[in-house]
Amino acid sequence: MHFVTLNNGLKMPQLGFGVWQVPDDEAASAVGKALETGYRSIDTAMIYKNERGVGQALKNSSVPREELFITTKVWNGDQGYESTLHAYDESLERLGLEYVDLYLIHWPTPKFDQYVETYKAMEKLYKDGRVKSIGVCNFEIEHLERLLTECEVKPVLNQVECHPYLVQQDLKDFCAKHDILIEAWSPLDQGGEVLKDNVVQKIADAHGKTPAQVVLRWHLQNGTVVIPKSVTPSRIEENFHVFNFELTAEEMSEITQLNRDRRNGSHPNEMNKRD
Repeated sequence: MHFVTLNNGLKMPQLGFGVWQVPDDEAASAVGKALETGYRSIDTAMIYKNERGVGQALKNSSVPREELFITTKVWNGDQGYESTLHAYDESLERLGLEYVDLYLIHWPTPKFDQYVETYKAMEKLYKDGRVKSIGVCNFEIEHLERLLTECEVKPVLNQVECHPYLVQQDLKDFCAKHDILIEAWSPLDQGGEVLKDNVVQKIADAHGKTPAQVVLRWHLQNGTVVIPKSVTPSRIEENFHVFNFELTAEEMSEITQLNRDRRNGSHPNEMNKRD
């Protein structure tokens, strides 16, 4: 496993396991398989409605808590100072944990303009030692600039949709300038066109790897944290075996040039759902 160092000194596995769209009754077995495979970073969220399943897997596992890196998120409808503090307590209860390693704002929901207030509640959790680090998801440059101006604790990372068809270079450059890591959700384009792209397939054939492994390797060599999701045991293992080969500079460039600025999810400025 490769680790990255967050701007507060905390180490985080660069490859993690995501559980978006994994039903609660399947989360325990999927996370259990991931832990058995070697993953130590697990990414969940209140809105995924599988924190209890994740917690059950952690309880069943023999992996010591200090070797795990657990992330969860405050949902849009829980934004606001006091409601964020309450939401964190509820997430801990469902996970069966005394703390999480990373707590994130799930979306900025700019229409409601509560993300600064929400982040200040997270700063309190961090300063009180109740969470190891704090950050955001789906924040555009303008949202990050407000946090950097109005808050005290710099986000450690920004988790955003990112894959070869949505490279997010401007956002990556801004975050690098401010020592904020990028973490990719949907790193494999949700198993879509990217994995069938002729360029990706050609590079995969050259290395004797799958297209998914090549795309994950591209993320890793870019310094991006990745959290691929799967409930299929063979895919969980396949996605983990990406540290024994390296893409050339030319191959990295070829993949980056596939960018289409094409999203699968909502644009952060337009995502204002609260339920």
